[in-house]
Amino acid sequence: MNVEVLHAPSYSLAVARLNPDESIQAESAAMVSMSGHIQMDTQAKGGLLGGLKRSFLGGESFFINTFTSPGAEGEVTLAPKAPGDIRHMVVTTPMFVQSGSYLASAPSIAVDTKWGGAKTFFSGEGLFLLHVTGSGDLIISSYGAIHEVELAPGQVYMVDTSHIVAFAEGVQYEVKKVGGWKQTILSGEGLVCQLTGPGKIYLQTRSPHALVQWLAPMLPQQNSS
Repeated sequence: MNVEVLHAPSYSLAVARLNPDESIQAESAAMVSMSGHIQMDTQAKGGLLGGLKRSFLGGESFFINTFTSPGAEGEVTLAPKAPGDIRHMVVTTPMFVQSGSYLASAPSIAVDTKWGGAKTFFSGEGLFLLHVTGSGDLIISSYGAIHEVELAPGQVYMVDTSHIVAFAEGVQYEVKKVGGWKQTILSGEGLVCQLTGPGKIYLQTRSPHALVQWLAPMLPQQNSS
C-alpha cells in the first residue's frame, strides 16, 4: 500500500494506492472516491458488541468499511468530516488516538476502545480513547494542522485536551487543572492534559469545541413563545 496526502494541511485528502488483492479499512463515510473495480465490505468491526463499544464509548462509527482491490491495482481516496490535516504513518507499537481522529488503517491494525477512567471523563473529550495495536499503515486526521512533538524521557508537556490527536502508548497522561480554580474557570483553558515522555504526541492546531463556543452566540435563538 502506498498512501499520499494531498492538499494539506487545510483540506487534506488521503490517496491510498492498493496492490492487487490488498485492502484498507476506513471509518464509515470516509470514502471520497475509488477505482471502479474496488470492492467494499461493510461490517461491525469486532462483531456486534465490538461495534457498539466503539460507537457508543469511543465516539467512532459503528461500521467499518473494508475496501479491497481484487486482481489489480486500485485507488481509494479518503477524507475526514472536519477540514484539517491527515497524517499517514507506519506503526509498530501501540498508540492512543483521540475519539474522532481515526480515519483508516491496514487490516493488520486493531482498533479498540480503552477505558480512561476519570482522566478522560473530566476532560470533556469523552469516556474513551481508541487503542490502536498491531503493525501496519495508520491514517489519522485532525481539525486544523497536525503538530508533532517528540518528548524526551521525563519531559512534561501540557496540552489543552481538545487539541490532542494521538500519542504513543508509552507516554504517561493525566488530566488536571491549568492552575488554581480561578485560572481554570476564568482563563478559558479549562482542564489540560499533562503528558510525560518519552514518546511522540500529535496535536491539532484548532479546537472543535472552541469553534462551537465561537459560533454559539451567532446562532438564532429559539423563541420561547
